[in-house]
Amino acid sequence: MASHIKASQFVSIFVIILALNLNFSSLLGQRQRDNFVYNGFIGSNLQLDGLAEIKPDGLLQLTNLTIQQTAHAYHPFVINFKNSSSFSATFVFAIVSERPNRTGHGFAFTISPSHIEGGSDAEYLGILNVTNNGSSSNRIFAIEVDTSRSLEFGDRNNNHVGIDVNSLNSVEAATAAYFNEKVGRNDSLYLSSGDAIQVWIDYDGVKKRIEVALAPIGVTRPRIPLLSTQLDLSLVFVDRMYVGFSASNGILQSSQYILGWSFNIDGKAQKLDVTRLPPVPRRKEPKERHEQTIGLSVGMVMVVLITLLGGLYIVRRKRYEEIREDWEKEYSPQRFSYKDLYKATEGFKDKALLGSGGFGKVYRGTLLKSKVDVAIKRVSHESTQGMKEFVAEIASLGKLRHRNMVPLQGYCRRSGELLLVYDYMSNGSLDKYLFTNERLKLSWTQRYKILQGVASALVYLHEEWEQVVLHRDVKASNVVLDADFNGRLGDFGLARLYDHGEIPQTTHVVGTLGYLAPELTRTGKATTMTDVFAFGAFMLEVACGRRPVEQQELPEKMILVDWVHDCWRKGSILETSDPSLGDDYVMEHMELVLKLGLLCSHPSPDARPSMRHVLHCLDGEAFLSEQALEGFPTDATSATTLVIGDGSSSVAASNASSPPQSCSTTLPSGR
Repeated sequence: MASHIKASQFVSIFVIILALNLNFSSLLGQRQRDNFVYNGFIGSNLQLDGLAEIKPDGLLQLTNLTIQQTAHAYHPFVINFKNSSSFSATFVFAIVSERPNRTGHGFAFTISPSHIEGGSDAEYLGILNVTNNGSSSNRIFAIEVDTSRSLEFGDRNNNHVGIDVNSLNSVEAATAAYFNEKVGRNDSLYLSSGDAIQVWIDYDGVKKRIEVALAPIGVTRPRIPLLSTQLDLSLVFVDRMYVGFSASNGILQSSQYILGWSFNIDGKAQKLDVTRLPPVPRRKEPKERHEQTIGLSVGMVMVVLITLLGGLYIVRRKRYEEIREDWEKEYSPQRFSYKDLYKATEGFKDKALLGSGGFGKVYRGTLLKSKVDVAIKRVSHESTQGMKEFVAEIASLGKLRHRNMVPLQGYCRRSGELLLVYDYMSNGSLDKYLFTNERLKLSWTQRYKILQGVASALVYLHEEWEQVVLHRDVKASNVVLDADFNGRLGDFGLARLYDHGEIPQTTHVVGTLGYLAPELTRTGKATTMTDVFAFGAFMLEVACGRRPVEQQELPEKMILVDWVHDCWRKGSILETSDPSLGDDYVMEHMELVLKLGLLCSHPSPDARPSMRHVLHCLDGEAFLSEQALEGFPTDATSATTLVIGDGSSSVAASNASSPPQSCSTTLPSGR
């Protein structure tokens, strides 16, 4: 009996020891999963999707040079945040692009309750999308390493680091830099330099404080972090979370690499062994470099020879000759030298030509000093009358800043011509996507977003800036698309300014037939309502996929606004939608755009809505009254009728059919 009891006790003790051992092993295994270090990623078993891959040398490549794609990479085990929300992480990254001044959108270190799905490319970094950005149900924490400026998220520039919680509108952000102990100040870092950069992230769950620091690889962690802020992540984290990286490319692209990564719960992340990290691939040198070197050498020899012949000085002086007057000194920050613009376009050669119209030609150029791409418009101006006032207005327009406008950087003038310098937009003008047979088709969503953007820009010009700005030439060819196909209103060469509350003065009539309001041709007075009229024609262009006047069409379809109005009266307005869209559009939005286009094109300026009301309708914040269209005259051909007055106005305009040409005019007095 005693031996039986002893045996029973022994078995009980053995079972308890075994259970404790299994529990300890489980805790140890979980602890090892919550504390890891990767000096390179060979054998790491990371969970990858999208473009992400591990190279043979152990380099984790998130994105390559494929456009509009995303990538994700996660630690293979879920991390237990139940007992502590404190954590520490460090990683080394490098971003390599084909061209230093053209990079993709960056990447982010993420902590999320599950593998991220549904994240959009481009500015959304593969994390969120337009529908869930800002939702508290996301429960996502991220440190973004952003190399593209997205104005909708309040980005300060295209080279910053930010702390994100459930949204890409950062809680805290700063331009990339590190504290240099030797000089006692922050030194700048260029995230897309192709050089390896280390990031440290530390969160104290007790103090509710997050700190982020970065520095070139090999430099010890800076004493003063780049970012430091109070943040309660217990409101974001659940018990079990995944840690990893998310990245994306848009139209512009770059290759993003992670060289090493360390993470720890409730303690400092283990230091990375930089001697064991894989090397960063270097940026490929252009094939043309050798040819350029040879060409440069030959060019230098030619310069010497021409100099010896004594003719170069005279030729160069004439080539770069420009007009500068004393009164222009106050506008010097907005003044470009003709020499710089000449060199930027390689002498305004045809290969740099982007387009031409009734007011001049537009060239693409790269400013040699800053390496910034620009669009340069050359406008012929023989008259010097009113030039001082005109330059003053150009300088004022250079102060305009709006996400849906092409910034006017400045001007230059020489005998017989004026040059206007704008930011370059990589996707060109909207009209080539609407009217060119070989075009890349724009979806209805893209078109609607473009209309909202241009409407927002006109509200800014008419109501929100310090003066009223009349664009006077709103049309598809003056709307350009940036790298992400956002519509931007450009070409302010005809714009006029006046103070709020002031009555605009009579001037020469300028613009393009099909976009000219009937009262403008009678009175010569441009107002905000004449811009609204032009925007109405522009809305119909975008929705119908054709120009305001098409001479080759049947008589009943020749004038676009007449045809749309006739179809509206018959109850078949959707028949006027762009055939290339098929049925791939939102019916309510298409009807709204067509009816708004008609209302903006009303022959009576008093019947037209303001641009703010138009924007509210497009944004779904106001409704369009069908009653307003009932008063639309049946012979709405005033859009193409020119009435020449008694000499107070002069008109020189062209037809708006393909291709549209703007009316040409000399510089008016008092511009």
